Amino acid sequence: MKRVIKSVPQLDGLEPYDPKYLPAKALISANESPYDISEDIRAEIAQAIAQVPFNRYPDPLANELRDMIAQANGLSRDQVLLGNGGDELLYDLALAYGCKGRKMINVVPAFSVYALNARLTDTEVVEIPRKADMSIDEEAVLARVAQGDISYVVITSPNNPTGGAASHQFIERLLNATDALVMVDEAYGEFAEQSCLDLLKDHENLLILHTFSKAFSLAGVRLGYYLGSEAVIREFIKFRQPYSVDSVSQAIGKVVYSHRAEFMETARELAAAAKQLAAALKEMPQVEEVYHTDSNFVLFKVPRAGLVWQMLYDQGVLVRDFSRGAGTTDCLRVTAGSPEENQLFLSALENALRAR
Repeated sequence: MKRVIKSVPQLDGLEPYDPKYLPAKALISANESPYDISEDIRAEIAQAIAQVPFNRYPDPLANELRDMIAQANGLSRDQVLLGNGGDELLYDLALAYGCKGRKMINVVPAFSVYALNARLTDTEVVEIPRKADMSIDEEAVLARVAQGDISYVVITSPNNPTGGAASHQFIERLLNATDALVMVDEAYGEFAEQSCLDLLKDHENLLILHTFSKAFSLAGVRLGYYLGSEAVIREFIKFRQPYSVDSVSQAIGKVVYSHRAEFMETARELAAAAKQLAAALKEMPQVEEVYHTDSNFVLFKVPRAGLVWQMLYDQGVLVRDFSRGAGTTDCLRVTAGSPEENQLFLSALENALRAR
């Protein structure tokens, strides 16, 4: 058999991103909403999809949805960019502002895709470890950007997998300290009900990421968006895939976004449920640490977490195992689910800790 040419060097030793989806009674591992779209909104979506001409290409920039998002945030259309989920937009970030000879700052532990995208684009990753309580080492980040060789910085607020939000004051200090592009990933921002959007008017180097996957119950529909200065958004438009957001996703997004107030109410309930989970975990003596959360999930530390994960899964509960990750030794992450799922998790965890 004739062999195929070797792939690019950036792929050497690279492990594909694996969300580790497994069937379970309580799927509380992926930070999704436990609640599907309501029947009333589904009916509106069905009507919208019925009007989609499948034989025609979609609007390349999803301008109707761009206009809706822009108006809701007090921006112009030219300050909004839609993408095929936040994941596409994160890859576009590395393509637009990273390459060989450039550097990015990653505040770890963080979403693994940031470093993965940097490596794929041959961008050097400068890691700034978080403090023991998982808060950002703000002075370390500011000192590193002061060296003047950073092209982009990723700050996640609230952070995945640790849960805490970055302070507004820190983000403003960071923006003033560098001309690097500062991408603030607010994928979980709706749960914290906070944003650095107000800083956009004075800082061309700010870019904000949002997604429909979490608070808007659309993980199954790949749709995300950037908010930024017109100059930065224009750079992304130069090379983005022209039809990455299909007509069906655009139709669904417009309907869901028109009901955003309803989804925000559910987001508040899930954020409160996450805090209740954190409080319950703190009452368990075997749980060594429960990290502060501003989101819909909780990171906690328990001895022999890998074994505990398996014991939970044996009882039908799927959480996320971070126990072998850098900076998250013996940590598990649980997403706030329905009241029934949350109770099943707590009971299963008590059983696992007692048995162990």
